[in-house]
Amino acid sequence: MKKRLRAKDIAFAALMLILVLVMLYSGLRIVESTVLYSGEPEEFVSKTITRDGVDYFPRQDITTVLVMGIDRFGPVESSESYQNRGASDMNMLLIFDEVNEVCNVLHLNRDTMLEMPVLGIGGKEAGTFYGQLALSHTYGSGLEDSCENTRNTISAFLYGITIDYYVAMNMDAIAVLNDAVGGVNVNVTEDFSRVDPTIGMGAVTLKGEQAIHFVRTRKDVGDQLNLSRIQRQQDYIDGFTEAFRAKQADEQFILSVYEEVAPYIVTDCSMTVINSMVSRYGDYAIGEVVTPPGENVLGEEYYEFYADEEALDALILRLLYAPKG
Repeated sequence: MKKRLRAKDIAFAALMLILVLVMLYSGLRIVESTVLYSGEPEEFVSKTITRDGVDYFPRQDITTVLVMGIDRFGPVESSESYQNRGASDMNMLLIFDEVNEVCNVLHLNRDTMLEMPVLGIGGKEAGTFYGQLALSHTYGSGLEDSCENTRNTISAFLYGITIDYYVAMNMDAIAVLNDAVGGVNVNVTEDFSRVDPTIGMGAVTLKGEQAIHFVRTRKDVGDQLNLSRIQRQQDYIDGFTEAFRAKQADEQFILSVYEEVAPYIVTDCSMTVINSMVSRYGDYAIGEVVTPPGENVLGEEYYEFYADEEALDALILRLLYAPKG
Protein backbone atom coordinates (compact mmCIF):
# COMPACT_ATOMS: atom_id res chain seq x y z
CA MET A 1 0.00 0.00 0.00
CA LYS A 2 1.27 3.46 -0.91
CA LYS A 3 2.27 5.54 2.11
CA ARG A 4 0.20 8.73 2.30
CA LEU A 5 2.06 11.56 3.98
CA ARG A 6 0.01 14.18 5.78
CA ALA A 7 1.97 17.09 4.29
CA LYS A 8 1.31 15.80 0.80
CA ASP A 9 -2.38 15.36 1.50
CA ILE A 10 -2.43 18.96 2.71
CA ALA A 11 -0.77 20.15 -0.50
CA PHE A 12 -3.33 18.32 -2.62
CA ALA A 13 -6.24 19.73 -0.64
CA ALA A 14 -4.92 23.26 -1.19
CA LEU A 15 -4.59 22.77 -4.91
CA MET A 16 -8.08 21.30 -5.11
CA LEU A 17 -9.44 24.26 -3.12
CA ILE A 18 -7.96 26.72 -5.58
CA LEU A 19 -9.40 24.75 -8.50
CA VAL A 20 -12.84 24.55 -6.91
CA LEU A 21 -12.91 28.30 -6.26
CA VAL A 22 -11.81 28.93 -9.83
CA MET A 23 -14.39 26.67 -11.41
CA LEU A 24 -17.28 28.15 -9.44
CA TYR A 25 -16.69 31.27 -11.50
CA SER A 26 -15.31 29.84 -14.74
CA GLY A 27 -18.65 29.33 -16.45
CA LEU A 28 -19.16 33.10 -16.41
CA ARG A 29 -15.53 33.91 -17.16
CA ILE A 30 -15.42 31.86 -20.35
CA VAL A 31 -18.55 33.59 -21.69
CA GLU A 32 -17.69 37.11 -20.60
CA SER A 33 -13.99 37.32 -21.50
CA THR A 34 -13.06 39.41 -24.51
CA VAL A 35 -10.16 37.63 -26.17
CA LEU A 36 -8.15 39.05 -29.03
CA TYR A 37 -6.90 35.67 -30.14
CA SER A 38 -9.54 34.11 -32.40
CA GLY A 39 -7.74 31.04 -33.71
CA GLU A 40 -7.57 27.54 -32.30
CA PRO A 41 -4.66 26.68 -29.95
CA GLU A 42 -1.92 24.66 -31.57
CA GLU A 43 -2.28 20.94 -31.01
CA PHE A 44 0.81 18.85 -30.41
CA VAL A 45 0.44 15.26 -31.55
CA SER A 46 1.78 12.85 -28.95
CA LYS A 47 3.73 10.08 -30.63
CA THR A 48 5.15 6.80 -29.49
CA ILE A 49 8.79 7.08 -28.41
CA THR A 50 11.41 4.38 -27.99
CA ARG A 51 14.03 4.03 -25.24
CA ASP A 52 16.44 1.09 -24.98
CA GLY A 53 14.31 -0.96 -27.34
CA VAL A 54 11.10 -0.30 -25.39
CA ASP A 55 8.19 1.57 -27.02
CA TYR A 56 6.29 4.07 -24.85
CA PHE A 57 3.00 5.74 -25.63
CA PRO A 58 1.17 8.68 -23.97
CA ARG A 59 -0.92 7.50 -21.04
CA GLN A 60 -4.67 7.56 -21.62
CA ASP A 61 -5.53 7.09 -17.92
CA ILE A 62 -4.39 10.50 -16.67
CA THR A 63 -5.87 14.01 -16.62
CA THR A 64 -3.51 16.98 -16.57
CA VAL A 65 -4.13 20.50 -15.24
CA LEU A 66 -1.58 23.30 -15.61
CA VAL A 67 -1.64 25.78 -12.69
CA MET A 68 0.12 29.09 -13.43
CA GLY A 69 1.03 31.95 -11.11
CA ILE A 70 1.31 35.18 -13.13
CA ASP A 71 3.63 37.98 -12.02
CA ARG A 72 1.00 40.70 -12.37
CA PHE A 73 -1.11 42.70 -9.92
CA GLY A 74 -4.69 43.81 -10.24
CA PRO A 75 -7.59 42.06 -12.00
CA VAL A 76 -6.81 40.16 -15.19
CA GLU A 77 -7.31 42.35 -18.24
CA SER A 78 -6.38 42.42 -21.89
CA SER A 79 -3.26 44.31 -22.99
CA GLU A 80 -5.09 45.03 -26.27
CA SER A 81 -2.10 43.63 -28.15
CA TYR A 82 -0.27 40.36 -28.59
CA GLN A 83 2.29 41.08 -25.91
CA ASN A 84 1.90 41.78 -22.19
CA ARG A 85 4.08 42.09 -19.09
CA GLY A 86 2.71 39.13 -17.15
CA ALA A 87 5.34 36.41 -16.81
CA SER A 88 4.35 32.94 -15.64
CA ASP A 89 6.44 32.66 -12.48
CA MET A 90 4.90 29.42 -11.18
CA ASN A 91 4.12 26.46 -13.42
CA MET A 92 2.79 23.28 -11.84
CA LEU A 93 1.39 20.40 -13.85
CA LEU A 94 -1.12 18.36 -11.83
CA ILE A 95 -1.23 14.81 -13.15
CA PHE A 96 -4.26 12.84 -11.93
CA ASP A 97 -3.31 9.16 -12.19
CA GLU A 98 -6.46 7.03 -12.33
CA VAL A 99 -4.59 3.72 -12.01
CA ASN A 100 -2.71 4.52 -8.80
CA GLU A 101 -5.31 7.02 -7.54
CA VAL A 102 -2.77 9.76 -6.83
CA CYS A 103 -2.08 13.26 -8.07
CA ASN A 104 1.53 13.70 -9.13
CA VAL A 105 2.83 17.27 -9.34
CA LEU A 106 5.50 18.30 -11.84
CA HIS A 107 6.82 21.73 -10.79
CA LEU A 108 8.69 23.38 -13.66
CA ASN A 109 11.33 26.02 -12.98
CA ARG A 110 10.25 29.37 -14.45
CA ASP A 111 13.85 29.97 -15.62
CA THR A 112 13.88 26.80 -17.75
CA MET A 113 15.36 27.65 -21.15
CA LEU A 114 13.27 26.33 -24.03
CA GLU A 115 11.68 27.12 -27.38
CA MET A 116 8.28 28.86 -27.32
CA PRO A 117 5.80 30.16 -29.93
CA VAL A 118 5.67 33.89 -30.63
CA LEU A 119 2.27 35.38 -31.49
CA GLY A 120 2.10 38.00 -34.21
CA ILE A 121 -0.61 39.96 -35.99
CA GLY A 122 -4.03 38.42 -35.49
CA GLY A 123 -2.76 36.24 -32.68
CA LYS A 124 -1.29 33.73 -35.10
CA GLU A 125 2.03 32.01 -34.46
CA ALA A 126 4.81 34.06 -36.05
CA GLY A 127 7.91 32.02 -35.29
CA THR A 128 9.57 30.92 -32.09
CA PHE A 129 11.77 32.37 -29.35
CA TYR A 130 14.32 30.62 -27.14
CA GLY A 131 14.19 31.90 -23.58
CA GLN A 132 12.84 31.43 -20.07
CA LEU A 133 9.61 29.47 -19.70
CA ALA A 134 8.09 32.38 -17.76
CA LEU A 135 8.19 34.56 -20.88
CA SER A 136 5.81 32.31 -22.81
CA HIS A 137 2.86 33.99 -21.07
CA THR A 138 4.01 37.44 -22.22
CA TYR A 139 3.09 36.51 -25.78
CA GLY A 140 -0.61 37.27 -26.06
CA SER A 141 -3.10 39.65 -24.48
CA GLY A 142 -2.60 38.28 -20.96
CA LEU A 143 -5.87 36.35 -21.12
CA GLU A 144 -6.68 32.98 -22.68
CA ASP A 145 -4.29 33.37 -25.60
CA SER A 146 -1.32 33.85 -23.24
CA CYS A 147 -2.37 30.86 -21.14
CA GLU A 148 -2.68 28.73 -24.27
CA ASN A 149 0.76 29.85 -25.42
CA THR A 150 2.28 28.69 -22.12
CA ARG A 151 0.33 25.43 -22.31
CA ASN A 152 1.60 24.82 -25.85
CA THR A 153 5.16 25.68 -24.80
CA ILE A 154 5.11 23.22 -21.91
CA SER A 155 3.36 20.58 -24.00
CA ALA A 156 6.13 20.72 -26.60
CA PHE A 157 8.78 20.62 -23.85
CA LEU A 158 7.18 17.44 -22.48
CA TYR A 159 7.29 15.64 -25.85
CA GLY A 160 3.93 16.92 -27.04
CA ILE A 161 1.90 15.43 -24.20
CA THR A 162 -1.69 16.68 -23.96
CA ILE A 163 -2.40 19.24 -21.22
CA ASP A 164 -6.13 19.03 -20.67
CA TYR A 165 -6.85 22.24 -18.72
CA TYR A 166 -5.21 25.34 -17.30
CA VAL A 167 -5.77 27.76 -14.41
CA ALA A 168 -3.85 31.06 -14.17
CA MET A 169 -3.86 33.40 -11.14
CA ASN A 170 -2.57 36.95 -10.79
CA MET A 171 -0.58 37.79 -7.64
CA ASP A 172 -3.44 39.53 -5.83
CA ALA A 173 -5.26 36.20 -5.57
CA ILE A 174 -2.59 35.04 -3.10
CA ALA A 175 -3.25 37.86 -0.63
CA VAL A 176 -7.03 37.42 -0.97
CA LEU A 177 -6.90 33.69 -0.27
CA ASN A 178 -4.29 34.18 2.47
CA ASP A 179 -6.33 36.69 4.46
CA ALA A 180 -9.59 34.83 3.89
CA VAL A 181 -8.28 31.94 6.01
CA GLY A 182 -6.96 34.28 8.70
CA GLY A 183 -3.30 34.19 7.68
CA VAL A 184 -0.92 31.34 6.92
CA ASN A 185 1.67 29.91 9.30
CA VAL A 186 5.10 29.20 7.81
CA ASN A 187 8.62 28.61 9.06
CA VAL A 188 10.87 31.29 7.58
CA THR A 189 14.44 30.07 7.04
CA GLU A 190 15.69 32.87 4.74
CA ASP A 191 16.37 36.54 5.50
CA PHE A 192 13.60 38.76 4.09
CA SER A 193 14.79 41.97 5.79
CA ARG A 194 15.78 43.65 2.51
CA VAL A 195 12.42 42.82 0.92
CA ASP A 196 9.91 43.00 3.78
CA PRO A 197 11.28 43.75 7.28
CA THR A 198 7.97 42.62 8.79
CA ILE A 199 8.78 39.01 7.88
CA GLY A 200 11.06 37.72 10.61
CA MET A 201 12.90 34.43 10.93
CA GLY A 202 11.27 31.32 12.36
CA ALA A 203 7.53 30.81 12.89
CA VAL A 204 5.53 33.59 11.19
CA THR A 205 1.83 34.09 10.38
CA LEU A 206 1.78 35.74 6.98
CA LYS A 207 -0.76 38.51 6.37
CA GLY A 208 -1.70 40.38 3.18
CA GLU A 209 1.27 41.37 1.03
CA GLN A 210 3.61 39.34 3.26
CA ALA A 211 2.19 36.24 1.59
CA ILE A 212 2.91 37.64 -1.86
CA HIS A 213 6.49 38.51 -0.88
CA PHE A 214 7.00 35.04 0.60
CA VAL A 215 5.93 33.09 -2.50
CA ARG A 216 7.01 35.60 -5.17
CA THR A 217 10.34 37.19 -4.22
CA ARG A 218 13.75 35.72 -4.87
CA LYS A 219 15.96 38.79 -5.39
CA ASP A 220 17.75 39.70 -2.14
CA VAL A 221 16.39 36.58 -0.41
CA GLY A 222 18.72 33.69 0.45
CA ASP A 223 20.62 32.31 -2.54
CA GLN A 224 18.17 34.13 -4.90
CA LEU A 225 17.59 30.95 -6.88
CA ASN A 226 14.19 29.92 -8.19
CA LEU A 227 14.64 26.43 -6.74
CA SER A 228 14.55 27.97 -3.25
CA ARG A 229 11.42 29.92 -4.15
CA ILE A 230 9.78 26.71 -5.40
CA GLN A 231 10.41 25.13 -1.98
CA ARG A 232 8.85 28.15 -0.26
CA GLN A 233 5.80 27.88 -2.51
CA GLN A 234 5.37 24.24 -1.56
CA ASP A 235 5.74 25.07 2.15
CA TYR A 236 3.18 27.84 1.78
CA ILE A 237 0.63 25.46 0.23
CA ASP A 238 0.98 23.19 3.27
CA GLY A 239 0.37 26.08 5.67
CA PHE A 240 -2.51 27.47 3.63
CA THR A 241 -4.45 24.23 3.71
CA GLU A 242 -4.06 23.82 7.44
CA ALA A 243 -5.58 27.28 7.86
CA PHE A 244 -8.34 26.50 5.36
CA ARG A 245 -9.44 23.37 7.19
CA ALA A 246 -10.74 25.50 10.05
CA LYS A 247 -12.98 27.38 7.60
CA GLN A 248 -14.06 24.77 5.06
CA ALA A 249 -17.34 23.77 6.78
CA ASP A 250 -18.76 27.27 6.30
CA GLU A 251 -20.48 27.43 2.90
CA GLN A 252 -20.74 31.23 3.10
CA PHE A 253 -16.97 31.36 3.48
CA ILE A 254 -16.46 29.51 0.19
CA LEU A 255 -18.89 31.82 -1.63
CA SER A 256 -17.27 34.98 -0.27
CA VAL A 257 -13.79 33.80 -1.17
CA TYR A 258 -14.56 32.89 -4.76
CA GLU A 259 -16.31 36.22 -5.30
CA GLU A 260 -13.17 38.01 -4.08
CA VAL A 261 -10.65 35.93 -6.03
CA ALA A 262 -12.55 35.53 -9.33
CA PRO A 263 -11.34 38.81 -10.95
CA TYR A 264 -7.73 37.61 -10.72
CA ILE A 265 -8.16 34.27 -12.50
CA VAL A 266 -8.31 32.94 -16.08
CA THR A 267 -9.16 29.31 -16.91
CA ASP A 268 -10.52 27.12 -19.68
CA CYS A 269 -12.33 24.76 -17.28
CA SER A 270 -16.09 24.67 -16.97
CA MET A 271 -18.15 24.03 -13.87
CA THR A 272 -19.13 20.65 -15.32
CA VAL A 273 -15.47 19.70 -15.65
CA ILE A 274 -14.49 20.68 -12.11
CA ASN A 275 -17.51 18.95 -10.61
CA SER A 276 -16.50 15.79 -12.44
CA MET A 277 -12.87 16.14 -11.32
CA VAL A 278 -13.77 16.70 -7.68
CA SER A 279 -16.08 13.68 -7.77
CA ARG A 280 -13.49 11.47 -9.43
CA TYR A 281 -10.25 12.70 -7.86
CA GLY A 282 -11.31 14.23 -4.55
CA ASP A 283 -9.98 11.34 -2.47
CA TYR A 284 -6.65 11.04 -4.28
CA ALA A 285 -3.42 11.55 -2.33
CA ILE A 286 -0.33 13.27 -3.70
CA GLY A 287 2.05 10.82 -5.32
CA GLU A 288 5.25 12.57 -6.39
CA VAL A 289 6.04 16.28 -6.10
CA VAL A 290 9.04 16.71 -8.35
CA THR A 291 11.08 19.42 -10.04
CA PRO A 292 13.35 18.40 -12.92
CA PRO A 293 17.00 18.73 -11.83
CA GLY A 294 19.41 20.81 -13.82
CA GLU A 295 21.90 23.66 -13.77
CA ASN A 296 21.35 27.33 -12.87
CA VAL A 297 23.51 29.70 -14.89
CA LEU A 298 23.70 33.48 -14.52
CA GLY A 299 23.29 34.80 -18.06
CA GLU A 300 23.90 38.31 -19.35
CA GLU A 301 20.59 39.60 -18.00
CA TYR A 302 19.00 36.92 -15.80
CA TYR A 303 19.30 33.41 -14.40
CA GLU A 304 18.91 30.58 -16.87
CA PHE A 305 17.98 27.03 -15.90
CA TYR A 306 18.99 24.12 -18.10
CA ALA A 307 17.13 20.93 -17.26
CA ASP A 308 19.16 17.73 -17.14
CA GLU A 309 17.98 16.03 -20.34
CA GLU A 310 18.38 12.46 -19.10
CA ALA A 311 16.62 13.17 -15.81
CA LEU A 312 13.83 15.07 -17.57
CA ASP A 313 13.41 12.21 -20.04
CA ALA A 314 13.05 9.74 -17.16
CA LEU A 315 10.46 11.95 -15.42
CA ILE A 316 8.38 12.33 -18.57
CA LEU A 317 8.38 8.59 -19.23
CA ARG A 318 7.49 7.75 -15.61
CA LEU A 319 4.72 10.30 -15.13
CA LEU A 320 3.22 10.79 -18.58
CA TYR A 321 4.00 7.72 -20.68
CA ALA A 322 3.54 3.96 -20.38
CA PRO A 323 5.42 1.08 -22.05
CA LYS A 324 3.52 -0.82 -24.70
CA GLY A 325 2.48 -4.13 -23.17
